[in-house]
Amino acid sequence: MFRCRAGLARALRPPPRGRAHAGTLLQRWNVPPDLQLSRQVASTGVPGQKGSNSVFVLIMGLSTLGAGAYAYKTIQESKERYASRLAMTARQSQGQESSASGAAPQGTAAPVTPIKVPSHVPFLLIGGGTAAFAAARSIRARDPGARVLIVSEDPALPYMRPPLSKELWFSDDPNVTETLRFKQWNGKERSIYFQPPSFYVPVEDLPCVENGGVAVLPGKKVVHMDVRGNTVKLNDGTQISYDKCLIATGGSPRNLPAIERAGKEVQKRLTLFRKIEDFQRLEKISREVKSITIIGGGFLGSELACALGRRARTRGLEVIQLFPENGNMGKVLPEYLSNWTTEKVRREGVNVLPNAVVKSVSVCGNRLLIQLKDGRKVETDHIVAAVGLEPNVELAKSAGLEVDSDFGGFRVNAELQARSNIWVAGDAACFYDIKLGRRRVEHHDHAVVSGRLAGENMTGAAKPYWHQSMFWSDLGPNVGYEAIGLVDSSLPTVGVFAKATAKDTPKCATELSGTGIRSESETEAEASEVQISQSSSPMPQVPKQGEDYGKGVIFYLRDKVVVGIVLWNIFNRMPIARKIIKDGEEHEDLNEVAKLFNIHED
Repeated sequence: MFRCRAGLARALRPPPRGRAHAGTLLQRWNVPPDLQLSRQVASTGVPGQKGSNSVFVLIMGLSTLGAGAYAYKTIQESKERYASRLAMTARQSQGQESSASGAAPQGTAAPVTPIKVPSHVPFLLIGGGTAAFAAARSIRARDPGARVLIVSEDPALPYMRPPLSKELWFSDDPNVTETLRFKQWNGKERSIYFQPPSFYVPVEDLPCVENGGVAVLPGKKVVHMDVRGNTVKLNDGTQISYDKCLIATGGSPRNLPAIERAGKEVQKRLTLFRKIEDFQRLEKISREVKSITIIGGGFLGSELACALGRRARTRGLEVIQLFPENGNMGKVLPEYLSNWTTEKVRREGVNVLPNAVVKSVSVCGNRLLIQLKDGRKVETDHIVAAVGLEPNVELAKSAGLEVDSDFGGFRVNAELQARSNIWVAGDAACFYDIKLGRRRVEHHDHAVVSGRLAGENMTGAAKPYWHQSMFWSDLGPNVGYEAIGLVDSSLPTVGVFAKATAKDTPKCATELSGTGIRSESETEAEASEVQISQSSSPMPQVPKQGEDYGKGVIFYLRDKVVVGIVLWNIFNRMPIARKIIKDGEEHEDLNEVAKLFNIHED
């Protein structure tokens, strides 16, 4: 203590006066001679008196130099951060949506240098698909300063999947696999990406960027989840803690056991269609081979069959579609409409083989040989398996989350919660529908709406999931349908049809909605009131085989109550269908119910 006081006294003692001391001090600090100001210049007082301020001027000068050095260092660091942000954006987009050409390239975000990942984020979204993106926008809408990190196994920025099996195949652009831009049925052009790279914040800047933002960490997979510690571990060992977490891991395409047993040579000629790279690879293959076989007669298989069938006519490509059902969409549509759809696909140039069950697949010479259980054989060059989706629930084990044994996916409550601070949305969520029971839905609209609701609830909304999601499928620009509820061909159905007009096509539907993704304009809206007049007309009859089903409504019944509706070439009427299902009432005359959809209007 005494030493400190003595040192302080010496520090406060007035310095010796005079020119000699000032010169010695300047020399001791190694100040260049040309900067050692003369006493006359540095002082406004009488030499040797108290007006001397050489030391003061010296200190001020050195302070100025220090401030300049600090400013230079700060500017350099800012430039480095700015350059780093530009480099990160460039890596994420790889030139996506250049302003000169209006093209949106692959949008892949493969980093060339390690990214500094935040150790903690308030909102962590696992999965980079539609549900995660919808949740991120919802979180930011309710909390404009929120910091959201999306960890995506996909190398690309969030994008919409429907065009991969629909509009992109009908593009006349030879570079469509690079631009990933397409003309909608209404002629307007857009990219498959939800937002350009400039929308997102670089991952390393997320903790400090003003007003928060959304960052995407691409090409990384969450492999372990500690629910009690609120942390996750990535496949590279990185650990991230969170306040609230959304699991939107989606699903992976299923394969056939017969193909899995076939060996590597067969696997090399197989496409499990799901992502951008699958579209790019299959598009390239379709230009190089003579024959492609699609296994599966559901939504994806039928859409790809029609898309590739177009090339069958223009390029001589053989397109074969085989499935175990009696007709296309046989698990969804009533038999008569499934048969009509099958003929429609055949008219598109596809060789459709119904009632076909694959027994084995092998390599025979330069081709693949598909052996069917009924003895038929199919030779082809490439196989596309479109046989369903398996929800990605690997995190359930480490996180201790429940997986539904019947439908698959993480079991969640009405607010899409699996735990107090963990939500699930999209394909991986198994939720309870108050009207139709527990369900798991694998469609774009469900991903949008469930992701949006999860984001709202992550910011305190506490809203239940009441929405009846819709889905749609287009067999080209002239035939399409929208559906809602339980649409299962094993249920009793009643169809009401009318003659179609030029307005009753997917192309016209997108012209009215202004978007090629119809559910982007779809909300949770439902008709406020449904007035159904009483009538004594008989129940509608099943249409006769061979009729041209221009447009119509198909009602799916359970215990005489409508639980599902298909709108065949009828668009923008989904709020009415949603209201009918929500009301859950018995209807004596479904002809009168069908009139609500204006099917008899010209």
